[in-house]
Amino acid sequence: MNIAARILQDYFSDPRHAATLKFGSGGLALALLATLLWVAWAQGGARPGTPMGMALAGSGAAALATALGALPVLFIRKISTRWEDVMLGFGAGVMVAAACFSLILPGAAAGADILGSKLAGTTIVAVGFVLGALFLLLADKALPHEHPGAGRHGPGWMQLRHVWLMVFAIALHNFPEGMAIGVGFSGGDTSVGIPLAAAIAIQDIPEGLVVAVALRTVAYTPWRAAAIAALTGLAEPLGAIVGVALTSGFAPLYPAGLGFAAGAMIWVVSHEIIPETHRKGHEQAATLGLIGGFVVMMLLDTALG
Repeated sequence: MNIAARILQDYFSDPRHAATLKFGSGGLALALLATLLWVAWAQGGARPGTPMGMALAGSGAAALATALGALPVLFIRKISTRWEDVMLGFGAGVMVAAACFSLILPGAAAGADILGSKLAGTTIVAVGFVLGALFLLLADKALPHEHPGAGRHGPGWMQLRHVWLMVFAIALHNFPEGMAIGVGFSGGDTSVGIPLAAAIAIQDIPEGLVVAVALRTVAYTPWRAAAIAALTGLAEPLGAIVGVALTSGFAPLYPAGLGFAAGAMIWVVSHEIIPETHRKGHEQAATLGLIGGFVVMMLLDTALG
């Protein structure tokens, strides 16, 4: 574990700091989001119909889906591990299909148009894909985190630490999803952005529920668990702003950005979600969920794209 990871892990293992985080993280996240939204609006790019405006609307819908997914925690305390794995598998299938149909293929087509060569267009998407995976690899190494449902052992404050690390991991993974939405709309092509935003919103629903249920297991009240789970979705509008800002000014960055988002999403699926859903003996159910999610996204992309 590197120095940054040790510092963060030691900090959050202190129950006093966990209590501070408990009351201050929501306000900090809202303040950061408000600041970036103000910057986007001040630059004149967040008006309805502009790439920034569409990206914020799409990523806002995805963030709202996370909050909606967390709402059932108001009525239930836990869900079976089988259904948890099915839901996460479904989200993984949606992400894989979105990476293929809404990111890689449109990116390769856009790259070919911009660079005048199919090979060059595909290559720039491939480079972005590798960089996206490396970004998540480095982020996983730099920031301590837990897979959903894993590592909750020991006394209460140890459980709180692990759950918060899992929440941070979900927020970290939502950021490249938001970037994907931003990049998808940055080219002004709604046939790319709308299916992608819809796909990410769909998979955010079970993700929000899993985070909220995890928080309920460490004695958080239902409303507080739902609110904290909803906060993890705020990473998506932040990512969307970054995605539009980075790719709208230089044409070749658009296909590279689509590849980057695809690589990050595939990394999350392979490194985080699939191992998590296969560690509790429900591999078959989780795989069926993945197939179902892939088919739903494939049909959704056809209908909306």
